[in-house]
Amino acid sequence: MAEANVNRHLSMTKDWHPHDYVPWDEGRNFAAMGGHDWEPEQSKLGEVAKAAMITNLLTEDNLPSYHREIAVNFSRDGAWGTWVGRWTAEENRHGIVMRDYLVVTRGVDPVALENARIEHMTNGFSSPSDDTGLLRSVAYVTFQELATRVSHRNTGHACNDPIADKMLQRIAADENLHMIFYRNICEAALDIAPVQALEAITEILKNFQMPGAGMPNFRRNGVLMAKHGIYDLRQHLDDVVMPVLRKWKLFERDFGSAGAQTLDELGAFLEDLEKQAVKFEEMRDRSLAREAAKRERAAAVS
Repeated sequence: MAEANVNRHLSMTKDWHPHDYVPWDEGRNFAAMGGHDWEPEQSKLGEVAKAAMITNLLTEDNLPSYHREIAVNFSRDGAWGTWVGRWTAEENRHGIVMRDYLVVTRGVDPVALENARIEHMTNGFSSPSDDTGLLRSVAYVTFQELATRVSHRNTGHACNDPIADKMLQRIAADENLHMIFYRNICEAALDIAPVQALEAITEILKNFQMPGAGMPNFRRNGVLMAKHGIYDLRQHLDDVVMPVLRKWKLFERDFGSAGAQTLDELGAFLEDLEKQAVKFEEMRDRSLAREAAKRERAAAVS
């Protein structure tokens, strides 16, 4: 199954070069101005776009930790070894092109970005579970890759820059192919070991968090991203979790008496997640309405 999906991926993927997505002329213009200090007015990105770009880039930066995790939980032999190497090489392009774009366009403070990279990579990433194993790892990356695709795609829109949008669209396409690989492997696991796979999926969804959770300013940036439609609970449920579960036809499968309790547990969790999403949307709408009213009052006074 792994070999078939590696071959499928290689037939579907399109090689691309990070330097083709970076506006190098802007970098030369800044260099011609002299000096190396960064000023906020040099950035064309809004506050939300900056937060999202930094969060997405720092997430990509932790690639060495992710490589270690999948190499340990999968294998470095045969088709799995080929996949681990290929996936790592493709993911590395994402960090390269995003950093080049941000530095060349002076989108964010390059010194602060580098300091955050050092801190985040020093902390690294490790699975929240001591007993991850193949099933939990594959289940996690299925949802995580799709979540990352959604986040990159929405970040591209938020940048209000056709170059950034095209770049992040290209990255999102990679993430989608990665998700399909893992989703197919997980579907095969559901066919071979249904109860064990169901238990792994349920545990991962109940404890899911994005891999950048430990980075500097993650909470602040995460709130901004959720508040302004980059990635929030509704998107997590409707655009990530449910499409994958429907593709697996999870609730149409017969897990027998051994899996009945876990399936009920997952169903209850999804119902609660729907309630949380509704609550979040109501809170967000009230907050955005207050901010809009505040801006109107300020404009009226001025």
